[in-house]
Amino acid sequence: MRPAGLHHVSINVRDVSASRDFYVDVLGLTERADRPDFNFDGAWLDAGGQQVHLIQAEVPPDRGQHFALAVTDLDAAVAELRGRGLRITDPVPVGTGRQSFMYDPAGNRIELQEPGSASPGERPPWNPPVA
Repeated sequence: MRPAGLHHVSINVRDVSASRDFYVDVLGLTERADRPDFNFDGAWLDAGGQQVHLIQAEVPPDRGQHFALAVTDLDAAVAELRGRGLRITDPVPVGTGRQSFMYDPAGNRIELQEPGSASPGERPPWNPPVA
């Protein structure tokens, strides 16, 4: 098996409406209209070709699980989020890139990742090939 890419990340949230507002209004994701009619509340969001699924359920304790959103200018993203009154860590180097961490309103950890430059002729891992 060889996956074609990451389809979605599903996270538990206590308040779908508040979480949807955070992910759409603060982080810039867009709500999708193709969420099936399940027997629980939630929202499907688009994050640049991949999806984040919000599911109304108890949020597990933070044990290091998180997902990362790729950004092209981490310093600008951190400044914008701090300007909105959000707590986010200072950018730190990781590999050839940099990262910062924050939490959503439900307590889920989110990484903002500014990928470093790839070796000549190599694609960054967050930039899949064009089919």
